[in-house]
Amino acid sequence: MKLFVTGVAGQLGHDVMNELNKRGYEGVGSDLAPEYSGIQDSTAVTTMPYISVDITDASAVEKAITEAGVDGVVHCAAWTAVDAAEDQVEMCRKVNGEGTENIARMCGEMDIPIIYLSTDYVFDGQGTRPWEPDDPVVQPLNVYGQTKYEGELAVEKYTDKYYIVRIAWVFGVNGKNFIKTMLNLGKTHDTLTVVDDQIGTPTYTYDLARLLVDMLEKEEYGKYHVTNEGGYISWCDFAKEIFRQAGMNVTVTPVSSDQYPAKAKRPSNSRLEKKKLTEHGFTRLPDWQDALARYLKEIM
Repeated sequence: MKLFVTGVAGQLGHDVMNELNKRGYEGVGSDLAPEYSGIQDSTAVTTMPYISVDITDASAVEKAITEAGVDGVVHCAAWTAVDAAEDQVEMCRKVNGEGTENIARMCGEMDIPIIYLSTDYVFDGQGTRPWEPDDPVVQPLNVYGQTKYEGELAVEKYTDKYYIVRIAWVFGVNGKNFIKTMLNLGKTHDTLTVVDDQIGTPTYTYDLARLLVDMLEKEEYGKYHVTNEGGYISWCDFAKEIFRQAGMNVTVTPVSSDQYPAKAKRPSNSRLEKKKLTEHGFTRLPDWQDALARYLKEIM
């Protein structure tokens, strides 16, 4: 199996390439930079085949995927600057909507499967019931969520061989994330305030990458929700556990989201229901506490 992986300079693309290599599959990575520009950690991704592609350029996408001669695409590339998206709507839409459409169209024409990574932000974040994969999307709260949903619609339009995988609270070695932010702040602060009214579960890209490759070994297509297991928590809960496991003496005080005004509104309910994974024979991810422990060993 040979796969085209977009966004390899990011957290997930990096780990998907390494997972493919671990299993003896071929991976062709892509991103905007002329050559691989992610973390130089001596893992397989740093030396695997790489193509520079602007996914908003339809002809460039067609050329890259056709010439790579792949059996499927894992589409991780996205505009993920949630607050900046509110001011740069067209650029965000171009990447998340039109860029995804360009890739999905090629997958449809070549009759190959696509995994499209989406987000809990497609939902309006109301209530406390965990979101089911096939719940209707009514009103995303921000531009990022709206454009990721437009990407979902493009995937559904061009091919039946798709996995739309919604994830939340992502962390990995190759990029910025909440854990790294907390660890850095903890070096200079003995007290921090963190929101406690946004509820969800973290997702470790190393664990997620394994599941994504599992998916491409089957044909159980459809929409899925994926995070680590271990129950639903707040960002405040997550911060406390980060400092506990890291052995840092930092007091974390809960605060409500309205005391932390941000340009883009965040969903308060990011609970994702994952039983569909089990129903289709997929192995769910380990508990987030375990994932955090393994991650801290990697980066500390």
